[in-house]
Amino acid sequence: MDAGDDYSSGILVRLRGAIPSLRPAEQRVARAVLADPQGVADLSIGVLARKCGTSETTVLRFCRAIGLRGYTELRLALAREMALEASRDGGARPLGGDITADDPLEEIVAKIGYSDSRAVADTAEHLDVAALGRAVDAIIAARRVDLYGAGASGYVADDLRQKLHRIGLTAFAWRDFHSALTSAALLGEADVAIGISHTGATVDVLEALRIAADHGATTIAITNFHPSPITELADIVLKTAARETPFRFGAMGSRIAQLTVVDCLFVGVAAQRTYDETLTALEDTYRAIGSRRRKGARPYS
Repeated sequence: MDAGDDYSSGILVRLRGAIPSLRPAEQRVARAVLADPQGVADLSIGVLARKCGTSETTVLRFCRAIGLRGYTELRLALAREMALEASRDGGARPLGGDITADDPLEEIVAKIGYSDSRAVADTAEHLDVAALGRAVDAIIAARRVDLYGAGASGYVADDLRQKLHRIGLTAFAWRDFHSALTSAALLGEADVAIGISHTGATVDVLEALRIAADHGATTIAITNFHPSPITELADIVLKTAARETPFRFGAMGSRIAQLTVVDCLFVGVAAQRTYDETLTALEDTYRAIGSRRRKGARPYS
């Protein structure tokens, strides 16, 4: 990466995505920054190093690992991002940080709402549109699309399968991974395989995507962490920006962020196919289930 690039933009999103690739001491610095970005912006490098039980050299190495020239640039980037977040929230202090045992229920609700809404906004703001375009083109041209996801990511995979199926594309979501491996082994150069993993390290998803890649399929990863094991297997990476903390790891934020990418991907596919053909497919599928709806129900409700 060119040192002249503007890495101050979205520094916290970049930092969250880089944590798994950092060394343990650097991860301690990263977590201190994420826990209190405004506070860290006001600290000297020596104070931050002592707070994290490490050295100033490690703090500098951490800054360079996330694409910054040094600690001064980190402090400036944090200050700018905190000012931007405050302006988004009408001047109020952003509701960052984990939920604590002392938080009243109203504060818990506010923190969850803030975290989830920012997951959508950050994902949309930082989504690589060029990579999204390549993914859209690959899906449109594909003979079939295989989707792999475990746990909550499996529900996201099934959501994209259902969307693609409704506009006449052949798509399968595999949550049983013996079936996923079998299907991946039958893919070829005309096919697309999409692996969905928040951490980028879900073993079953990685193995299915690896087999699909070995057989020539175009591989797409949807993940919160880059670099991560899944990004090494993917031809195209679509990155989410969920604000999860240890207390809420695997919470709604990751699924909302993934579903944001899925919606962008689906609408991109639908819009770039013949528009009238897409609308006809949606209307036909709606009519097919119309008799099962309560009389007078609103369309697509």
